[in-house]
Amino acid sequence: MIPKSHPRYESLRTRNLIVNGIKEGITSLHGLIAHGRGEAFDYLLGEKTSEFAEKSIGAGAALLITAKNPVISVNGNSAVLVPNELAEISHLLSAPFEINIFHASKKREIKIKNHLIKNGAENVLLPDKRFKIRHLQSNRKYVNKNGILKADVVFVPLEDGDRTEALVRNRKKVIAVDINPLSRTARKATVTIVDNITRAMPLLIKTIKQYKKHDNKRLQKMAKGHDNRKNLKGSLNYMLQNFP
Repeated sequence: MIPKSHPRYESLRTRNLIVNGIKEGITSLHGLIAHGRGEAFDYLLGEKTSEFAEKSIGAGAALLITAKNPVISVNGNSAVLVPNELAEISHLLSAPFEINIFHASKKREIKIKNHLIKNGAENVLLPDKRFKIRHLQSNRKYVNKNGILKADVVFVPLEDGDRTEALVRNRKKVIAVDINPLSRTARKATVTIVDNITRAMPLLIKTIKQYKKHDNKRLQKMAKGHDNRKNLKGSLNYMLQNFP
């Protein structure tokens, strides 16, 4: 057991979640590598949520609330790191989940689904090989007709850049959480939250609850006014200024 007094408590806690997820067949070894890469960027952020991330969270919340068919796309890492938070967002938006993983495994898809349901999720869809999005060759092209296929906004907490790009080319707006502002995911998404997912999700929940009190026209204006490229540059400069 990791004592909360440990200076790296939160980092060690999240690492253990990924490792335990591997043991349970929810995450993959590749996901552990991706998580480690993300931790390196969190050091550059000073392990704090920047004002640029907060702006993106606001734009993302506005976009999700005003969406006609929002869908939450989930992989193994996001499922083990923030399952309760994702379930709450799903309930707030009446948005279904859709499991989507790079390394094809029906067994792992079902394990992710069961893990989400265990943590409060209700409507969890699986990809269907009868339906696919264009401009993508990997296993992640397969989608559910009641989920991503008809979605206008897709929330991808942790994502691959090629799929983010493909979703946008399929005329879907994409909200990504990516702690690397230089990644293709970050650059291709409609709104990118450059932050650690464990910090970003509670803030997104809080913002959605606040913004649901606003009228749709105001929220649509907020979402439309978001300049993702400018925000990414701000996030990168924040990292550079943090560690000259």
